[in-house]
Amino acid sequence: MKIIHCADLHLDSRMTSNLDKAQAVERRKELLRTFTRMVEYARKNDVRAILIAGDLFDTRNVSALARNTVNDLICTNPQIDFLYLKGNHDSDNFLSKLEEIPSNLLFFEEEWTSYRYGNVVVSGLELSERNGAVVSNSLVLNQEDINIVTLHGQTDEYRSADQVERIGLNELRNHNIDYLALGHIHSFVQGVLDNRGIFCYPGCLEGRGFDECGKKGFVLLNIDEQTRSVKTDFVPIASRTLYTLPVDVSGVQTTQEAAVRMEQAVDKAAYASGSMVKFVLKGEVGVDTEINCDYLQDLFTDYFYFEKVEDQTRLRVEYSEYEKDASLKGEFIRMVLGSDLSEGQKTQVIRCGIDALSGEEI
Repeated sequence: MKIIHCADLHLDSRMTSNLDKAQAVERRKELLRTFTRMVEYARKNDVRAILIAGDLFDTRNVSALARNTVNDLICTNPQIDFLYLKGNHDSDNFLSKLEEIPSNLLFFEEEWTSYRYGNVVVSGLELSERNGAVVSNSLVLNQEDINIVTLHGQTDEYRSADQVERIGLNELRNHNIDYLALGHIHSFVQGVLDNRGIFCYPGCLEGRGFDECGKKGFVLLNIDEQTRSVKTDFVPIASRTLYTLPVDVSGVQTTQEAAVRMEQAVDKAAYASGSMVKFVLKGEVGVDTEINCDYLQDLFTDYFYFEKVEDQTRLRVEYSEYEKDASLKGEFIRMVLGSDLSEGQKTQVIRCGIDALSGEEI
């Protein structure tokens, strides 16, 4: 038996934190197409169920396009059960707009709900203030079954009583769990639960921001009911990949010199042209170094689907050069270096000050 474990799809996400309006619209459609490709993968590979471990949608106000696309995919694939556990971003708005709930769209409630496929049992529960304290105590699983359990939240060794979406792994150990299917973390994470089972976050299907870099996809469970084994494979499926690319610009004096370093980093990384890339400038540079991030971003605009440039360089300040410097620049630098600002803030303030004193536009 095959089961897909996915989570944190965040369909209808606004996608406006980095992208312009046209790109945001395009990326929202790409999220839907990626969900469609996952369902097509399930159909072609005889997957019996798709387990959605929370956050199918990103907003309460689901668009007609997203609502109809998801509903049509479910209705046209009756041989696949869609096991839907609502997450903290989900609401009943999607369901309330449907004329009829498809028979193969199945839900988990605030009490443990289970679905049986032979000796494979999928159980799940929506975490709430009401049930959080008794999650493990109310979970009863047959030792002879192959047990898949799904929850949406952040794992920790022990659950905190005042945090609804905190999952205490220690409380779930030795409960006959073979696979703990989780949602809420947007990167693939897998680990040992106990001597019998493992836990897994599949991550999101598509990265939406640069806190969601790297390959994205779902987990395919191949379950052998005879040997009672659960084999897992991560399946990348995202239409685009987001990367953070560090570039060491230590010692450069000008924007053009920084551009050469960026070019070298791009050649070495060899990312696909459809990628989304954030260049992060690193290293130590002099006080008088001129680096214009807007110009650099424009310079590389044709390399990838989206680029941004972030300056995280540190200032290399020879204190002896400014200790007795009677100029306005020397007085300004001494004042900033002696302030309570963080090192990053000092770098930004000194750069702006030097530009102002040189007559540059800030």
